[in-house]
Amino acid sequence: MAIVTLGAVAAHFGRDVDRGVSKVVGIVEAAARDGIDLLVLPDACLGGYIGDFRTPDPDDPPPALDPDGPEIAAVIAAAGSMTVCVGYAEAAPGGGRYNAAICVSGDGVHGTYRKVHQPVGESLTYRAGDGFSAFDTRVGRVGMLIDYDKTFPEAARALALDGAQIIAVLSAWPASITDRASRLPADRQSRLFDLYDCARAAENQVVLVSSNQTGVMGNLRFLGQAKVVSPGGEILATTRSKGGLAKAEMDVKAEISRARRVFNHLDELRPDTYRARSVQG
Repeated sequence: MAIVTLGAVAAHFGRDVDRGVSKVVGIVEAAARDGIDLLVLPDACLGGYIGDFRTPDPDDPPPALDPDGPEIAAVIAAAGSMTVCVGYAEAAPGGGRYNAAICVSGDGVHGTYRKVHQPVGESLTYRAGDGFSAFDTRVGRVGMLIDYDKTFPEAARALALDGAQIIAVLSAWPASITDRASRLPADRQSRLFDLYDCARAAENQVVLVSSNQTGVMGNLRFLGQAKVVSPGGEILATTRSKGGLAKAEMDVKAEISRARRVFNHLDELRPDTYRARSVQG
């Protein structure tokens, strides 16, 4: 048995890159003392997120960082034997930025990802990525998604078909903009955030580790709700709407094998039937 400890962070990160790096490094160091093997930090924890979906301030975009720059290098230096997923705005060749995630350890970079699915207005700030792939780490084969991506079953399915045993979902997921509840746990987006996490884990029979921002940026109020979800769709640990660390121990391969012992969703797919049919007049 190979027991690993998985951790998902809920915390607030703003525009100040130096402060963000310092905070991330501090969280990584504390997680190491806590015995964490895989740590998933929120989307945009290095440099912050946009403050408005519909009309983001063009004069205040998240700073675009170089994945080979000193900010990511500081996370690599702090990670040691731990595998760490961190979100940031990646400088795009020719200008602009991607909403991106990078997975590292003290050995260097294991994998990168650029957010594919963009909610309304995000394309005014970020370019879109164009694919999904998993990669090998010390804790198993991992794939990454960024917040809105988990709304689309095809995104997580693509990672599972590429062998991902763990899907890390890094989020800056806010409460509802149009119909905000007085309490975060009662917010419509709060329910959907948890629903997508559990559904993506259960339908692919993989482990899902979900982080999120907390606090406020612009007119966005983030939900928290970092969690670890089993291959059966059960929430094993959660921060709820508060900041903190959701932590769970498991044998990832054994849990996936147990979930797939009778019903193996990936083996039982029927891709030949999944196509749109024309409407007959």
